[in-house]
Amino acid sequence: MDLGMRKETECAFDAVSLGEVMLRLDPGEGRIRTARQFRVWEGGGEYNVIRGLRRCFGMKTAVLTAFADNEVGKLMEDLILQGGVDTSFIKWMKTDGIGRICRNGLNFTERGFGIRGALGCSDRANTAISKATPEDFSLEGLFGELGVRWFHTGGIYAALSEQSGKTVIEAIKTAKKYGTIVSYDLNYRPSMWSAIGGMEKAREVNQEIAQYVDVMIGNEEDFTACLGLEVEGNDENLKKLNLEGYKKMIGEAVKKWPNFKVAATTLREVKTATVNDWSALCYADGQIYKAKDYKDLEIMDRVGGGDSFASGLIYGLMTTQDPELAVNYGAAHGALAMTTPGDTTMASKKEVEAVMGGAGARVQR
Repeated sequence: MDLGMRKETECAFDAVSLGEVMLRLDPGEGRIRTARQFRVWEGGGEYNVIRGLRRCFGMKTAVLTAFADNEVGKLMEDLILQGGVDTSFIKWMKTDGIGRICRNGLNFTERGFGIRGALGCSDRANTAISKATPEDFSLEGLFGELGVRWFHTGGIYAALSEQSGKTVIEAIKTAKKYGTIVSYDLNYRPSMWSAIGGMEKAREVNQEIAQYVDVMIGNEEDFTACLGLEVEGNDENLKKLNLEGYKKMIGEAVKKWPNFKVAATTLREVKTATVNDWSALCYADGQIYKAKDYKDLEIMDRVGGGDSFASGLIYGLMTTQDPELAVNYGAAHGALAMTTPGDTTMASKKEVEAVMGGAGARVQR
């Protein structure tokens, strides 16, 4: 398939994302409520994707985000730099020292084990990025002068505030103006939309964004809640990971938004917090492509698995333009990312391709 991407030689960046990057505080194997120490990671739905493209797949990436100009913001910048992502477009915002004007987001997340599911407790209201406007990012200079081949953002950032949804739309429009491919992960979070209009607002914002998206990513709840798609027999089909149910859902999405060149979804059946069945589907050129199945996948930390799927999918589409290969890159990368702690991938491209080829877990010597 031909996505019509800009040439690598005419662009400074392979991929750029727009979204919030939070400081994740991880109690390891313990509970948030009884923790005496936390390990810190950086993470965010949109950022995790381009961090994976840089760290695992070696692409040139940058992040559009904003931090309060204080020591926590500087820690976040340092963590991003360690992942190799360009920080030139971070907007530094003045703060008053206690977060009245703006602050940096925190995300306490415990991993879960067995019958105890993963648990998150976010502290992210009034953050710097929730206040950011399109003018904070020199969008014309980035997309028009420097050049970007792929732009990724998503519904988590769009839900942060009334302003963030407007910023997403303007950034996407600017990217499209200069021929940049746009991907979007719906990532529906009811708790985030509740303060600004609930599901009705989520649909209003996401249906407008959908008009400009080339590659749409989301699970079954995302497509129904954010885009208003209703497929007959939807709930029962999706619960059982019925392939026909997913095919109908994606088919309806593409029919309503023919600009979707690719639509993709992960397939996950949660048996316990630490054992899932995992796979993925990808629609392109009128066909549905399914990744290999990862049955009884053992999970250390499920947070960021979907984001790593997205980065593998994007890498596959950018480098091969083969949707079947791309969805397998995504599923393998997502599976590997969930075997390590933190939101972001620790996998290498070599490991991803080995898993795609059926390599087992024997010791590598």
